[in-house]
Amino acid sequence: MEPVKKMQTLPYTEENLENQSFLSKLKVLKVGVIPLPLYVVLALIIYGASVYNQLPPDMIGGFAVIMVMGILLGDIGMKIPILKDIGGPAILALLVPSILVFFQLMNSASLEAVTTLMKTSNFLYLYISCLVAGSILGMNRKVLLQGFTRMFIPLILGTLASVVAGVLVGLLFGYDMKHTFFYIVVPIIGGGIGEGILPLSLAYSQILGTPAETFVSQMIPAAVIGNIVAIICAGLMKRLGEKKPELTGNGVLVKAKGGDGITQETSINKPIDFSLMGAGLLIACSFFIFGSLAHKFLGIPGPVLMIVAATLVKCLKVMPAKMEQGAYHLYKFVSTSLTWPLMVGLGILYIPLEDVVKIVTPAYVVICSAVVVAMVGTGYVVGKFMNLYPVDSAIVTGCHSGLGGTGDVAILSASNRMSLMPFAQVATRLGGAGTVILATLLMKLLS
Repeated sequence: MEPVKKMQTLPYTEENLENQSFLSKLKVLKVGVIPLPLYVVLALIIYGASVYNQLPPDMIGGFAVIMVMGILLGDIGMKIPILKDIGGPAILALLVPSILVFFQLMNSASLEAVTTLMKTSNFLYLYISCLVAGSILGMNRKVLLQGFTRMFIPLILGTLASVVAGVLVGLLFGYDMKHTFFYIVVPIIGGGIGEGILPLSLAYSQILGTPAETFVSQMIPAAVIGNIVAIICAGLMKRLGEKKPELTGNGVLVKAKGGDGITQETSINKPIDFSLMGAGLLIACSFFIFGSLAHKFLGIPGPVLMIVAATLVKCLKVMPAKMEQGAYHLYKFVSTSLTWPLMVGLGILYIPLEDVVKIVTPAYVVICSAVVVAMVGTGYVVGKFMNLYPVDSAIVTGCHSGLGGTGDVAILSASNRMSLMPFAQVATRLGGAGTVILATLLMKLLS
């Protein structure tokens, strides 16, 4: 009888393990939150359907196109060095689709589906409603009220200085005062794209009777350039604070024992309840509808009335806390998951590349830079007289000239002062909302 042979590892098993190792490594790679193999499969399905004209020309097809492009471009924008620190995802999500359309690289089925989603189904309006309602109702009321008292003077004076600087520099380069103010200065200090430019475009559209997309393409370049300049200024302020430590609180705004006195979270921080999110959707839609209804009787643009209503409801504590929680969590879902896809939709339909190239000139860049530098410089000087640390005051004031919440994160990351986020939110949300309201009222008076 032959002795039993020892078990040996067969070659195919080793190969199997190697293959398994390769597949497991492949699964680790992700596009956004989606594993790379799954993303490739989904993208091929959507692309194949569009090529063979089987892509549904409705919300389903539209969402499929903007989601698959938005997730990829947002992820790439977050990973490219330097670009990721200056609002890269927004820049790529807006410009790449615009370039594809310009060179006719997008087929008609995809364009039809996106057009139906963005225009016929008014996804743009739904996005704005969710952002405005959720971002304001979700703010900590203490931060909301104290933000006014702490940041009111630097914010107001910084805004005035930026307007004056922008208009004067515009005049030097031969720009019309009204054009400079409404289409360059206001978009920079309006609170970003979702909370500022889009409501502004709707308001301008109502007042002037021109399609909203014509205003979006004029205003977005200013906001993007302004955000880049604000990030550079934040980095310079950080360097100044390192050289002169007495000028900075390293993330503390107020020169007082105990610092700012704000230790709570900026926004609601509770477990997500999906039924409450449903109520939040109803609340967001109702705020938008209220704005449209009130516009009929008051003549003030609907988006402005929506912002005013949401701010009053929050300050007066009219809304039950559970409902605020639902609106806020809906806002977080929409802003986290649908922002870059929305940017793709805007890039496809509202950002004609020819117009953007005509708009952005060296003079245009100088005007945008003057607006932001005036804002940051005023925050620094006024901070000295307001018992605030000048460097931190300048950085927070500069957040008023960023790309909304995305800009706040980029600016505070560049200066390594994320603890200033509550005040940055006040500067962006309330400063932006105030700018949108005043700009639309002025537009109505001057038109």
